Amino acid sequence: MTMGFAAKVCAACLAVSTLAACGTTVARPSATTSATPQEGAGRAAQDATRYTANATVLQNPQHGPQLCMAVMTSLPPQCGGPDIVGWDWSKVQSQERQGVRWGEYHVTGTWDGKRLTLTEPAGPQVETPVMPPSKGRFASPCPEPQGGWHPVDPSAATMETQEQAIQRAQSVPEFAGAWVDQSYLDGLPTGMESTAANDPAKLVLNLRFTGDLSGREAWIREVWGGALCVTGAERSEASLRKVADALPDDLRSGLDLQALETSVDTVGNKIDLTVYVVTPRLRGWLDDKYGPGMVEVDGFLKPVA
Repeated sequence: MTMGFAAKVCAACLAVSTLAACGTTVARPSATTSATPQEGAGRAAQDATRYTANATVLQNPQHGPQLCMAVMTSLPPQCGGPDIVGWDWSKVQSQERQGVRWGEYHVTGTWDGKRLTLTEPAGPQVETPVMPPSKGRFASPCPEPQGGWHPVDPSAATMETQEQAIQRAQSVPEFAGAWVDQSYLDGLPTGMESTAANDPAKLVLNLRFTGDLSGREAWIREVWGGALCVTGAERSEASLRKVADALPDDLRSGLDLQALETSVDTVGNKIDLTVYVVTPRLRGWLDDKYGPGMVEVDGFLKPVA
């Protein structure tokens, strides 16, 4: 597999993403407001937890107002998601084109497992703080050698030998991930990072394997002369990808839930999962089925503090 590396955030982390951008929808009779609560609404009444999100709301001739996590940027836009109960277009600003009506809003309501029932009027999206990338996110787990990280053979610290080392590591079933540590960029003035990034003579190549690590470093050193960190992992990349691929169907058949996004976190040696709402039942089911810590789940809709 050919690998590329972006500045600071390495493409070698091999994320696998399955994004439910435009789900299958069901036609709704109303063209102005959302349908009244039907099946599942009793569960919403029992669960008084309120959830909130910044999201696009879109209605077209095939369905009423729906909540969208991802949107296809056509004109008009396209997306689908859970129905929103209690939506009224006359109360919000929106755009309309070719029978499609949409806008971006901050919504709050209860969740019955299938749809969001508004508990207060929708408003403009709320600005959320953007967290800067963690400088230690892709740091090498190996202790820094005395005198710092340096190539052991500068002539073999090239982009070509870096690719060869990664391909060699990927050739064994025990391979558990690859990424580059570009901490040397942290001290550079703003704006210089992009030109200085991906320097094989300065970055640290990180390779992970399951099982016995004896001889792994020497094996990689046959092709790679740059800084190197070889560490162990609990799960191989192949096993993580297998679970990530099966997870959407497992969720659908096991809990009747939709996986919005799944990806392999190489550095964390786990799977990241996004669903609409995270519940204790879901966390327990994931741990029971795949083992504690294998799947880390996040919700698109967040509980109101």
